[in-house]
Amino acid sequence: MERYFGESTPKLGFGLMRLPKLSNGKIDMEHTKKMVDMFMDAGQTYFDTAYVYDSGESELAAKAALVDRYPRESFTLATKLCAWMGAHNEETAKQQFYTSLERTGAGYFDYYLLHALQAGNYKIYDQYHIWDFVKEQKAKGLIKHWGFSFHATPDILDEILTDHPDAEFVQLQLNYADWENPDVTARENYEVARKHGKSIVVMEPVKGGALANPPQNVGKIMKEADPNASFASWAIRYAASLEGIITVLSGMSNIEQMQDNLSYMQDFEPLNAEEQMVIRKVGEALGGAKTIPCTACHYCTDGCPKGIAIPEIFSAMNKHLGNGQITEALADYQKATGEGKLASGCVGCKQCERACPQQLPITTYLKQCAEILEA
Repeated sequence: MERYFGESTPKLGFGLMRLPKLSNGKIDMEHTKKMVDMFMDAGQTYFDTAYVYDSGESELAAKAALVDRYPRESFTLATKLCAWMGAHNEETAKQQFYTSLERTGAGYFDYYLLHALQAGNYKIYDQYHIWDFVKEQKAKGLIKHWGFSFHATPDILDEILTDHPDAEFVQLQLNYADWENPDVTARENYEVARKHGKSIVVMEPVKGGALANPPQNVGKIMKEADPNASFASWAIRYAASLEGIITVLSGMSNIEQMQDNLSYMQDFEPLNAEEQMVIRKVGEALGGAKTIPCTACHYCTDGCPKGIAIPEIFSAMNKHLGNGQITEALADYQKATGEGKLASGCVGCKQCERACPQQLPITTYLKQCAEILEA
């Protein structure tokens, strides 16, 4: 008998938000199929997508690489309804569910989530009666389990779980870098979810890839502790070691990342006491880091009137801020702005900041990037 819902679920989930791309920007389906095959062959089962990922291409990829190629009972599929992005009213919000069913061809969803609840949007789900809608779909057998993903403060999470106690799970951003971050409140959110008895799906365990390439002083601590362990392995195992975890999502983009993740998650072992001590040292070291805490979700870019590649620019800037690699930062910045869409082109409309799950001051960061990388 499981001690909590999802305890027996394999602890590595395949996030389909950062799939490999071809030169034309489309998802590389052959590459994706190989990754899916590796994941399934290793006994992993949890796949995560969303209506808004890659403008629907992610759900189509789930159909082509997974649903059409494997028995339906051999995997679990999660997707999400985003009432505040890509929807203009209750009807179009609810239509996302039916569109997702059609795109994926899955027949039903094992896990269905209300997507990215934040301070500025969570009441829309009440206004559009989405909570009742997903329960209706569960009664019809079209949803097996339902919950929501969350990007706000503990008081709001407590309010939502008090008002909707039948939500079966919560998806939270949990990683060692954000555990005590007052802007993310990871630990507090985790504690609220567990207080309400909710199981947790972990998102952003590697913080959009940032923890796979940490500042040099941070990486040194981990390499001294275990020269053979990848930086990503520390982050994913940390999240998977928490109590009440259903699975930890990793948005893998290539076969190499898949191979690395499976090497330590196929037969997952929680962090031991010595490894937990290493993570505490790493957390202390990160406290002095000045990198931009962007997770590269790209929610900010869809409505940008200037088409600025914000996450890629921030990634370039972080090479300078985190590791002092100004030459590499300038080279990456040139690639990110190759079509002349410079950080200095920002018009300050702040639509990006309204869309950002991390609530980052993006326009301020863009000005800083322009000052350093366009000098």
